[in-house]
Amino acid sequence: MYQHILLPTDGSVLSKAAIRDGVSLAKALGAKVTIITVTEPFHAVSPDAAMIADTPETYVARMAALSGKYLADGKKIAAAAGVPCETIQVEHDHPYRAILDAAENRNCDAIFMASHGRRGLSAIVLGSETLKVLTHGITPVIVYRQPHSSVAQRLSETEHTPESIAAIL
Repeated sequence: MYQHILLPTDGSVLSKAAIRDGVSLAKALGAKVTIITVTEPFHAVSPDAAMIADTPETYVARMAALSGKYLADGKKIAAAAGVPCETIQVEHDHPYRAILDAAENRNCDAIFMASHGRRGLSAIVLGSETLKVLTHGITPVIVYRQPHSSVAQRLSETEHTPESIAAIL
């Protein structure tokens, strides 16, 4: 079936859970995985408050450190399962396009990624990288949705960083 699965991550609790399940699928199929994280280039004008406070150099360093952590976490999951794993970090204005390009360039035959399941105004304003990957690509996409659990339970299971809390809410 699938021999090479691309696993995008944004470092959220949900994408880490998707990596776990994606690695489990790869193990069951005897496939390898490539884990990708995409950062946006530095923009002087941005809705991201952290980017506005950064200089281009500090932004690049901060993004490299975060990306490195996300990729290292994913690589540990794959190693523990005995699944061959490569990691890549890409800088691109459109994460969905970087994901699709990586799938094509790395000869991935499936993409396994999380969906936060935003609806209504938040989906319109924030967009959905998963939806864009689904609608713009030709590579099969397996969408991971976290089983329902209470917000309190999910908060108790995660680090309390602004990013992880935002991913839960």
